[in-house]
Amino acid sequence: MNLRLPAAALTALLVTACASGNVTPREDRAASDPWEPVNRAAYGFHTAIDNATLRPIGNAYRKVVPTFIRRGVTNFTDNLVAPRSVVNNFLQGKPRTGVTESVRFVLNSTVGLGGLIDVASVTGVERHDETFKQTFAVWGVPKGPYVFLPMLGPHTLSDLFALPLEFVSDPLWHYDETSVRDKIVVARIVNLRARLLAADKLLEDSKDPYITMRESFLQNREYQIYDGNPPVDDDFYDDFEDFEEFEEAPTDQALQ
Repeated sequence: MNLRLPAAALTALLVTACASGNVTPREDRAASDPWEPVNRAAYGFHTAIDNATLRPIGNAYRKVVPTFIRRGVTNFTDNLVAPRSVVNNFLQGKPRTGVTESVRFVLNSTVGLGGLIDVASVTGVERHDETFKQTFAVWGVPKGPYVFLPMLGPHTLSDLFALPLEFVSDPLWHYDETSVRDKIVVARIVNLRARLLAADKLLEDSKDPYITMRESFLQNREYQIYDGNPPVDDDFYDDFEDFEEFEEAPTDQALQ
């Protein structure tokens, strides 16, 4: 195995990171992101490739393809991985939502014409999407440092160990008709990128898009793991109380 190319790629990432003026000094880095220089370089590389390829394709797709067709593609691709969600609901000890996901899959795969129409949502059967990444967290696997992978996006270290299970549990992984499979994969990628266009504005308007991306991902990850009820961050409220005391002090003095 030739190790020169991977080594050269890593060197290039490190050089790019060191050249960036936005890299946080080591002593000030977030505990969740000790590998920030390399992650920033990977993010910069990813952004350059995305701006030259997927982003303009996603924009064109959104402008040309009617909304109802894009919605159908989203429904179809979501329905494909519904069995994975069923399995993970049961693995997380959520039999009720596991059954609900099973019902959704059957309804959408039959009455919904293979998943093109989300009949389940129309009839009030809510979606409870779960992944192996979330299951690892529920089982107590430490999330580890933040990691950004070009073209795969933000993850934590534990997410990387779950990735093989995510790929293998995708039905397309086992579909041998490449002419059909490849078209579905491309449609899925382009459709997903088009759906993420709304987030581009948020990143563009932020002072540091890298940090905005990282913090948004980590907060959303916690939200998903705890089914919308993440634990209270005591440190945040301690800081908030200190801020209130600071704000109230001048008022008290003015009244004396």
